[in-house]
Amino acid sequence: MLTRTIYASALLSAFAAAAPAPQVAGYTDADFPASVSEPTGQPATVFGPDSQVPAIPTAPGSAPPRRSSDVTGATSHGPYSGTPTTTGAVMANTTLAKTIPALPPNPTATYYNKDGVLLHPAPIPYTPNGGLGTNGTEPRYMVNSDFDFESIALGLYQEWIELDLFNNGLAVFSDEDFLAEGLTAEDRSYIAFMAIQETGHATLLSNMLGEAAPPQCTYNYPFRTVREFIDFNQKLTRFGESGVWGFINHLDSREVGQLLAQSIATEARQQMSFRQMLGLHPMPVWFETGIPQSWAWTYLAPYISECPAGTTRLAWQNFPALHFVNQPNPNRFSPNDTQPNEVVGNRTSDPSDSTIPADESCVNVTAVGYGCGPAIAHNRSEPLSFPGKQINLTWENPGLPVGPNNSYITATGAGQPQFVAWVSQLNLTYTPLTLTGDNEGFTYQPASEVYQGDPAVNGTMFVALTDSDLFLTPFNLSMINPHVVALGLYQAG
Repeated sequence: MLTRTIYASALLSAFAAAAPAPQVAGYTDADFPASVSEPTGQPATVFGPDSQVPAIPTAPGSAPPRRSSDVTGATSHGPYSGTPTTTGAVMANTTLAKTIPALPPNPTATYYNKDGVLLHPAPIPYTPNGGLGTNGTEPRYMVNSDFDFESIALGLYQEWIELDLFNNGLAVFSDEDFLAEGLTAEDRSYIAFMAIQETGHATLLSNMLGEAAPPQCTYNYPFRTVREFIDFNQKLTRFGESGVWGFINHLDSREVGQLLAQSIATEARQQMSFRQMLGLHPMPVWFETGIPQSWAWTYLAPYISECPAGTTRLAWQNFPALHFVNQPNPNRFSPNDTQPNEVVGNRTSDPSDSTIPADESCVNVTAVGYGCGPAIAHNRSEPLSFPGKQINLTWENPGLPVGPNNSYITATGAGQPQFVAWVSQLNLTYTPLTLTGDNEGFTYQPASEVYQGDPAVNGTMFVALTDSDLFLTPFNLSMINPHVVALGLYQAG
């Protein structure tokens, strides 16, 4: 034991010189006096029976019903082929202005505590002055404005597609298909559990909306293989999560925001899990991004083919699609060596093509730094993308039908595109757009950082063409909408 301990200490010392310097002032020694040894001997090969422990019979009590039960049969999928009976987003009778002017800070936002002591009388012991919804009023878990209703209805459209999507992938691909990509029956069970989670999320949001809550629809998916299914899942859960972070603190009902945050925390874990199944780094950013509702609806709507008659319509905008000609392909061991438009379709969140030649794929590669099979985490020798890379772009004109029943129309009120807006983590970074033809051009991936050592552009992220470089921050990012020409999703890492 003594010899083993000395050897381990020597080994750790050998690596110390290569370790990065601590990032927290005063944090200089993370060692601790370990005094226990690891188990020795052969691992178990026989399991059970379990030990007998005291217990009593139990049964679940009564609980509120879910709006959707567990899926037990086939569901319909594919593009919409009918004629829309109405078109466009739902509109108010009166619209007050075309844009929202930039204003100075709220005049009541003056609190500053330089000494770190309580400045006002406390309402009760151990409770500092301030806070909203802490005065003893009974919580009301219902939407409280048009803004709330349209935001939660958008969230419900998102929960419904996730419920269907997770089940659909399990239905259309066999056990052998999953095993060929390194995903076992336990991984399939994990995805099935995520689908059950969505029944709870859909029920929660439906209850907060009331009788006008949208029902589940019919969907049109882009994937053809298991890896494309997983890739689409990680993209869909990415914009689903970010769409909520973008509006949650603007809700009039703080009670709704509380429950929504508790559900979206699960969504974040789903997105991380799908990245791991795809062999991507599970969380390559320090902060998750918030995006406006119209962005989330733009990403989501093209995958909804048909909804039942009378389904509540949304007020959010559908922007024209922005495409990345040289989108990195996470299925390649050299992800930047892509062919033009190496994705499975022409929708903004379509997965990368996984049907590339075997000698160019990273799926079954075992060499460290090049493999991309399922894992807790991978370090890649070649990153998916990098600062300074030329990004080639094309984009669609407005006026195209999208979404349920082809009944929404893409639209923009912006002028000629001049900039590319990169929205990631806490940052909004603009790069100049160089036009090379009608609806095509290029820019260069920026090298901006959130904080030193944290590249702003990373992960599955959001990119827009704009007609100006308006200064905005995470809390007022929706003010960019009148300036957006087209919108896309970029796989930077």
